[in-house]
Amino acid sequence: MPLAAANSPAEVIRHNLPVCVLDDEADLVDITTLKLSHMGFPALGTTRPEDALGQVRAGACRVVLADMKMPNMDGFAFLEKSLQIDPSIAVILVTGFYSVDAAIEAIRRGAHDFLCKPIDDERLIKALDELAEVSTRRSQIRALDDQLLSNLEFEGIVGRSPAMLEMLDMVRKISRHYTNVLITGPTGSGKELVARALHQMSPVAQQKFAVCNCSALVDTLLESQLFGHMRGAFTGATDTRQGLFEYANGGAVFLDEIGETSPQMQAKLLRLIQNREIQRVGSPEIKKVEVRIIAATNRDLRNEVLAGRFREDLFYRLSSLEIQVPGLADRPEDIPILVRYFLKKYSETYGKTFQGLTRRAQMVLLHHDWPGNVRELENVISSAAITAANEFIDVGDLPLNLRKPAVHGGTGGEVWRPLPLDEIRRMHIRRVLDMCNGNRVRASQILGIGRTSLYRFLKNDADSSKALS
Repeated sequence: MPLAAANSPAEVIRHNLPVCVLDDEADLVDITTLKLSHMGFPALGTTRPEDALGQVRAGACRVVLADMKMPNMDGFAFLEKSLQIDPSIAVILVTGFYSVDAAIEAIRRGAHDFLCKPIDDERLIKALDELAEVSTRRSQIRALDDQLLSNLEFEGIVGRSPAMLEMLDMVRKISRHYTNVLITGPTGSGKELVARALHQMSPVAQQKFAVCNCSALVDTLLESQLFGHMRGAFTGATDTRQGLFEYANGGAVFLDEIGETSPQMQAKLLRLIQNREIQRVGSPEIKKVEVRIIAATNRDLRNEVLAGRFREDLFYRLSSLEIQVPGLADRPEDIPILVRYFLKKYSETYGKTFQGLTRRAQMVLLHHDWPGNVRELENVISSAAITAANEFIDVGDLPLNLRKPAVHGGTGGEVWRPLPLDEIRRMHIRRVLDMCNGNRVRASQILGIGRTSLYRFLKNDADSSKALS
């Protein structure tokens, strides 16, 4: 077969596809390696399967041309070990005893091709050229993805689905006006990112932006955190401190999970919005502040108002401008670009290089329900980036709950049976806790309830168990 012209496009592409030749016959290894080198493929050879596996592990080759019959390890065993190390490696098996059944079995097990000895040079070069073109296209697609990612990133928010584009358009319009805003959406959907984007694009972007999680503090501490306190106002108040509203005067305060606040705290917040006044705990002095409130909740505040758990007047003060952040289930087309974004982020964090996910790992992510939304997806990619040893993240690198998803009743797994709502609620909370490995903070975020509510449930559940025992 004639050699490719020097510096031709074909040869340039071939230089991006290093090949490892594995055969127990040293002469055959030398001949094949030399032939591939002349064709423009970077080639190395060995007679030891362990050395070839080492090359795969080190990322020194993208293709392995392996003999089926070797003394210490047959081709199928080598194929299995190679794919365990790097699911993206292309293994071409070579045999002196070709059969259609053997070829089908090889492909089924993950081989890229199955060739007969003596090797047909034209078929081999054609197979390698196809792999080189695929590898080049993938590199180009990754470059385009990186460019697309930079174009789609908006103040730290990533998305291209219609739901996200509509939301981002609303953010741009609202951000120009210095007014209070209510952000609604499920837990983990990125409400704080939206709040930060609102502030960064606002007329007071150079002023301070303060954050308070209303569900993380009891009422007395929350009041002190927001309004400040005087020395000696309560036990432990050893000095006078300003609150977040005073600290961020002229800027904005983000009140996360405002639906968790008590009626007493809601009354104080309403007074602040109406009069632009604050009063430190333990102080008679009233101070004027000019601060923008950006509130967020995963609750339906309209239902909370109807149930008497949230003040109607405060709700209308906050919700004159409302932004709804869609959950990940409402924008599945954003999952690939979010995965790319988080892979890039954690590649830099952990000093690793990731090309992407294997197809089977991508399918697992696309079929997951994502109850924890973008935060859950980020946690999955972060943990996978820590454990992954290859440039492609595979199913084995994903958390166990994604690899072995829970079986839903009525689908041929668990037998469905009618249960009281309290029992279903208890089972669901227990499953979420198990999924979070007992992390109650994360479980409460996924469940969309405050930590206090979760602790109360666990205490009541434990008391019920003791009563029954």
